[in-house]
Amino acid sequence: MMTSPSRRSRALAAAAAAVCVATITGTGPASASGSAPAAAEAPLLVSVGDSFISGEAGRWAGNSNESGKGRAGTDRAWDVATGTTDPHRVYGASYDDGCNRSDVAEVRSVTLDVRRLNLACSGATSTAVLLPENGGEPFKGEPSQAGQLRDAVDGQQVRAVVVSIGGNDLGFSGIITDCAKKFLKPFGKSPCAPDASGKVAERLPAVRQAAVDTLTDVRTALRRAGHPDGSYRLVLQSYPSPLPDAARVRYPGEKYDRLTTGGCPFFDRDLTWAHDDLVPAISAVLAEAAEEGGAEFLDLSRSFEGREVCSATTRHADLAHPPSGRTSEWVRFATSGLGQGERQESLHPNSFGQQALGTCLTLQLRRPAGDHRCTNTAGEGPEEMNLSPLG
Repeated sequence: MMTSPSRRSRALAAAAAAVCVATITGTGPASASGSAPAAAEAPLLVSVGDSFISGEAGRWAGNSNESGKGRAGTDRAWDVATGTTDPHRVYGASYDDGCNRSDVAEVRSVTLDVRRLNLACSGATSTAVLLPENGGEPFKGEPSQAGQLRDAVDGQQVRAVVVSIGGNDLGFSGIITDCAKKFLKPFGKSPCAPDASGKVAERLPAVRQAAVDTLTDVRTALRRAGHPDGSYRLVLQSYPSPLPDAARVRYPGEKYDRLTTGGCPFFDRDLTWAHDDLVPAISAVLAEAAEEGGAEFLDLSRSFEGREVCSATTRHADLAHPPSGRTSEWVRFATSGLGQGERQESLHPNSFGQQALGTCLTLQLRRPAGDHRCTNTAGEGPEEMNLSPLG
């Protein structure tokens, strides 16, 4: 969701359009569900927004501190035959500009008879989605997502558009990074929650408005492409908590094993604040935005309960225990990017998490339009998610 500084040359808009066309026609990476590409006449399912729906961190199947055998099988970009790793195997051409649209991104993991189009980009704020006349701007060399949406769905049948936005408008990544830095200070360390909670409260109204504006421009783009309101489903989703509360952390005592082993360098107070207050507060304002913007709301705030980074009910993979959707974490642990993977992948849904979110979206779209909460089933994999009405 949260950070994506460009690490290579900017992609050309024409190249971005080519990637979108490849995704629509089924020539992009196959869905992790194993389903065959949808027939050409199947309707489109489109995702717009930020990294939690683009597929950031989809490279990873759980977490491991092992270095051999592709990080004990967790690195999906690792080639067994050559013993090398290449993120393009998971993110395709989108790795070159840092959008990181993975082959298991949420819309790729649904089990519906649809064609999938992923316009979301890691690091995107609402500005990257809005139409140009409303302040939308190119992001990482690509035109605004609402503009891309208008062009892509012209003359196409649309099943649904699902939106993930607001985390970067809030500055979630910077907030969490500051919390980690406070944990790592050699002297005078203290929890971040007292200061961070005030900043969040000040910013949440703007996040709500950014989400409303995004939904408005998505609707406008669809109307301009010949899709009136009511001819498709529009879903705004919230974010799953990447961290457990302090009572459920696998590394007690606020020791440095939370950094060196677990990848969750946070004080107990900050873990509980992020889980119990921060994520629910974001979800609440997004629910309000969905109501005002005429969208369905999919609450994902508790969808990873017990599967978060450092949760006591999960384990790291090793050479004796391969990664599994039943036992592994569903979130990429925090990393500096110097050892394994990219820093921007930290605290994002990994391949298991993205498949779980794909299941949530599948359940949402199989039911009549409405607001729902998605949760997991303890001890089961990402295919066993549950949907219940909100209210």
